[in-house]
Amino acid sequence: MTTTVKPAATNASGIARTRIEGVEKVTGAARYASELPFTELVHGWLVLSTVARGRISGIGDEAVRGMPGVLAVLHHGNAPRVTTDYIGQLGAPDPILGVFQDDRVPHAGWPVALVVAETSEQAREAAEALTVTYDTEPHDSVFRADHPAAYTPDALTETKGDLEAELASSAVVLDAEYTTPEQHHSAMEPHACTARWEDGRLEVVDSNQGSMWVADELAKLFSLDLSAVRVTSEHVGGAFGSKGVRPHHVAAVMAATQLQRPVRISLTRRQVFAATGYRSPTAQRMRLGADADGRLRAFGHEASCVTSHLREFVESSAGYGRAMYAADAHHTVHHVVPVDVPTPTFMRAPGEAPGSFAVECALDELAEKLGMDPIALRVRNEPDVGPVSGLPFSSRNLLACFEEGARRFGWADRDARPRVRREGRWLIGTGVAASTFPSGVAPSTASVTAEPDGTYTVRITASDVGTGARTALTAIAADALDVAPERVEVRIADSDFGPAWVSGGSMGTRSWGWAVMAAARELRERLPLASGEIPEGGITVRTDTAALVGELAQKERHSFGAQFAEVAVDVATGEVRVRRLLGVFAAGRIINPLTARSQLVGGMTWGVSMALHEEAVRDETSGGHVGADFAGYHFAANADILDIEADWVDDPDPDDPVGIKGIGEIGIVGTSAAIANAVWHATGVRHRDLPIRPDRVLLAEAETERHA
Repeated sequence: MTTTVKPAATNASGIARTRIEGVEKVTGAARYASELPFTELVHGWLVLSTVARGRISGIGDEAVRGMPGVLAVLHHGNAPRVTTDYIGQLGAPDPILGVFQDDRVPHAGWPVALVVAETSEQAREAAEALTVTYDTEPHDSVFRADHPAAYTPDALTETKGDLEAELASSAVVLDAEYTTPEQHHSAMEPHACTARWEDGRLEVVDSNQGSMWVADELAKLFSLDLSAVRVTSEHVGGAFGSKGVRPHHVAAVMAATQLQRPVRISLTRRQVFAATGYRSPTAQRMRLGADADGRLRAFGHEASCVTSHLREFVESSAGYGRAMYAADAHHTVHHVVPVDVPTPTFMRAPGEAPGSFAVECALDELAEKLGMDPIALRVRNEPDVGPVSGLPFSSRNLLACFEEGARRFGWADRDARPRVRREGRWLIGTGVAASTFPSGVAPSTASVTAEPDGTYTVRITASDVGTGARTALTAIAADALDVAPERVEVRIADSDFGPAWVSGGSMGTRSWGWAVMAAARELRERLPLASGEIPEGGITVRTDTAALVGELAQKERHSFGAQFAEVAVDVATGEVRVRRLLGVFAAGRIINPLTARSQLVGGMTWGVSMALHEEAVRDETSGGHVGADFAGYHFAANADILDIEADWVDDPDPDDPVGIKGIGEIGIVGTSAAIANAVWHATGVRHRDLPIRPDRVLLAEAETERHA
């Protein structure tokens, strides 16, 4: 049977569209990883260590095995063997994936056992009854920049010019230190997966940022051929860097292998805090030197972060300024402090979020010293090429963001003097900061099928973690095929669709969109235009963009933005309210304005949390968290978010066939600095340590009054 296809011209990109799966999500029809039904499903519950360092001396599993519904207790004495000696898509794995391989405990929250039972309640009851004893060892879980074990990874230092000489020659010098605390992803959907064996093949239903990534890692861990593993992740309730391969994946596969039944593991919020990564705390020293007219002679940024003894992870905060401001001398360096804690990981805008706080606050302080407007100082040091790399920019419209943002925010009417504007008990201030995030692209594969009924099916191992990627890819495919979006079905998040970049680094939609466009255009050229007939079974084209991506010229590729904040500070209670927040961005071609604005506003909202609320605290005695839940770990709630607006200027990437740059992470960058700068403008006091808690505001106010 054949069907006549009549193409319908369309311009789907650039039009605000609600998410294709939106109705399913708000009505509860969309099933997440912990909700899909399986025949003979059983449940696993992880047991995590309560000590920070030592060896397991005993596991009282005999008593637990006799509890109602209990099917198995896995631990280092009986678990299958796995290997972590490999290089995966994103480098060497965290050794925490080698669960139950020996009796060593390197930090609090280390997985020590898994209890599997017929129901989740039975598994939890048995897991909480399991007695684990330890031979403890002295531990050190405290991060500080001057830690004696701190070291400097050579590959993460960049130097141009003589920093010390330029500082000595500068008319105005700033030397200040800034800190940010440990922070956690706190996605709405906790981590969960279900593992089962089906016809000799491992199948995993998951909540992740890249199904092929997870499939490849599991294949390597269990020494399987990649074709023997399938991972799907249809709906994901947030990720922000934390939903890669985690210990619960490995434990679920172990249990499914032993029991030959589907095994589901859903982490509690406390377990998520302990075992799925976090943003490292940072201590950052900024040294800036400038001529009297504001021209930067010296730009120095030293950033220290924490890592585990298991695997080096660097929160690359000092990398932020390398693409931002021209200076005769640039020196940026990272120091790493290994202690007895879990390994940190990527978290929304890794490096750029904490790095921008230090750099953009330091620029504001330098502007104050110079008697310059903070925007004028940034304009004065706008580079023509990459300040360190010397590479041309693919596009750089930061000044347009400042110009449009200043106009809309009313920046010209600002009285630059601090602590002069008051409304009743509130001191009012405004602040500004720049933002940037790299705009990368990675090879991906996609296939597009022309179906006999006149529709088109796109298959790509993309991941929609709440960004609206599925909807954006539908618009891209529709434009490339020259058909209405309603005739395109996009299927995602299935490792069987082939290799594709993960949802991370603000590279997802750009990487996937390029592959989808290439496949769709090639298919359109192959279609039987004369007769318009599609044979039964359809016509499929599959493309791989590796060669296309490899041909990109060497350039600095970034999204940019300008953040404006107005705050009100109650000096009697220490409360800080962000009354207005405006972000204007140059972030490439915007495919779907509705979901793009949602992403930018979401990032900016997180910036409010970063500035005023988020702070994970570790107990020095136990090495574990204090308040590892949403009662003890504070973040911005609805009442904290007043007026947030995000917009953009025209900024298509000339080297990208879709014109996309990436917006997932830039919204948070610079937001906390703009708020901190606004708090200084309101109170006359600089806050260099996040979050700006009420107690810190009150202590600073008391100190101000003491010196008045």
